[in-house]
Formats: sequence, C-alpha cells, structure tokens
Amino acid sequence: MANNAMFLRMPAVVSRTGLSKATIYLLIAAGKFPKPVKISARASAWVHSEITRWERNCVDSSRGRSAV
Repeated sequence: MANNAMFLRMPAVVSRTGLSKATIYLLIAAGKFPKPVKISARASAWVHSEITRWERNCVDSSRGRSAV
C-alpha cells in the first residue's frame, strides 16, 4: 500500500462497484473482496488501490486473462 493511500467509504464502494452492501460483506467473508480498514474508532473504509485491483481482476477474469 502506498504511503498516500486514499480511502473510500461504503457509499463510494457501492457506487463504484455496483454491488449492494450485503453482497460486499458476503464477498469479504468469502475472501473475494478487499477488507476494510479502521480509520477511526467508529469508521471503516477501503483502500482505493485495493478496490481498483479487485476491479481489474474482475475484468481480467471475465476476459479469460489470468489475474495478477
């Protein structure tokens, strides 16, 4: 993870991926989606670059290319 990591909160992740909150949490539990990080005592967020990598892997997989 880069030192200048940008965080995405749940509404941005839902909007960006097109997945519901429930589906995101199911994928996390299955080890198929990046886990959020705690950014404060009561808030979590996702690392932007990890979501970007997940998106790229989805595209590669759907195109028959091996994921990195």
